[in-house]
Amino acid sequence: MILEMKVPSPGESITEVEIAQWLVSDGDYVEKDQAIAEVDSDKATLELPAEVSGTITLKAEEGDAVSVGAVVCLIDTDGESTATPSAAKTETPKTEVVPNPGPTVSTPTTYASGTPSPAAKKILDEKGIAPQSVSGSGRDGRITKEDAVKAVPAMGTAPAHAQRGETRKKMSMLRRKVAERLVSVKNQTAMLTTFNEVDMSAIFDLRKTHKEAFAAKHDVGLGFMSFFTKAVVRALQLFPDVNSMIDGDQQVQYDFCDISVAVSGPKGLMVPVVRGAEKLSFRAIEAEIKRLAIRARDGQITVDEMTGGTFTISNGGVFGSMLSTPILNPPQSGILGMHNIIERPIAVDGQVVIRPMMYLAFSYDHRIIDGRESVGFLVAIKEGLEDPVQHLMNGNAKKALEL
Repeated sequence: MILEMKVPSPGESITEVEIAQWLVSDGDYVEKDQAIAEVDSDKATLELPAEVSGTITLKAEEGDAVSVGAVVCLIDTDGESTATPSAAKTETPKTEVVPNPGPTVSTPTTYASGTPSPAAKKILDEKGIAPQSVSGSGRDGRITKEDAVKAVPAMGTAPAHAQRGETRKKMSMLRRKVAERLVSVKNQTAMLTTFNEVDMSAIFDLRKTHKEAFAAKHDVGLGFMSFFTKAVVRALQLFPDVNSMIDGDQQVQYDFCDISVAVSGPKGLMVPVVRGAEKLSFRAIEAEIKRLAIRARDGQITVDEMTGGTFTISNGGVFGSMLSTPILNPPQSGILGMHNIIERPIAVDGQVVIRPMMYLAFSYDHRIIDGRESVGFLVAIKEGLEDPVQHLMNGNAKKALEL
């Protein structure tokens, strides 16, 4: 019997996915539930498992965009296994010298040599390339859309005898969607960033005192993220306009704190959500962040786990960033950027002392968050981090850490 395997819906509103990588080859014998492909949606990369055991015939190529419900492969259940199931392919994905430009726009016969077609002219204008610098391959030397796609800005004269080249590869659907969202944020919001710094000494002392007992009892480390999540929740409750979004001509304010946490995954940045953070203990926050980070690292994160969120925390400090202006995660109105912790000399009570200091950056949508609120919000976070026992632990560190 021949089974047609169709693309399942990875989530609401998603109508198309891209075949990122086949994990088997045409003609391989596959076992039921074996991962046979990785598919990219505009929100995440997911594995496609075989629905039955049998011999597989591929009906789509890597890089193809296919609609949800389309047939991507056939599995012959009468096929017999002649070897162990095919392991995931490990060869480097092929790079394309020229990205697929789609159908070439036909050019009217009135075009003179070196004149671009309308589609080609639009592409050249976007690239900032003069038509005179492009050789046309169309009839009578006309510049086609494909010529414009291939054209690159002049890079100057190469040194004598230099071997210089370039490679091109198609961006994944996930990366293209991220690019579109980032551009739309810049164009559709009034984004500003305010900065502050925080003395991390109190948190360092708490972790030094309690981290071993915390890890032994709860089987999870006492990191910085639980302190930052708690501090953000407190600040959101003090400044509720930050915990809101714009929907048309209305402002939607939330009485809960679903905190998106940016983590690095194999396919790029992902932002899973810690839901109901206002109700979670230090232990529960650390455990949930660990669970989501592992799922993101292993490519098992789901669309639902990354959907929603009322505020985002991004920790560029783990990569060595000193300072940045984090970009909003739409439709949210605020994002906090954490940075690396550096011992710096600061003045305390008229004396110069060395303290572990971190710069904080708070980007916000100025359409609904005023300057006074943005500064007050970031100061509230600073207060919580510099005196966590008082502001985040109700005066009792051991009880808050469940020790």
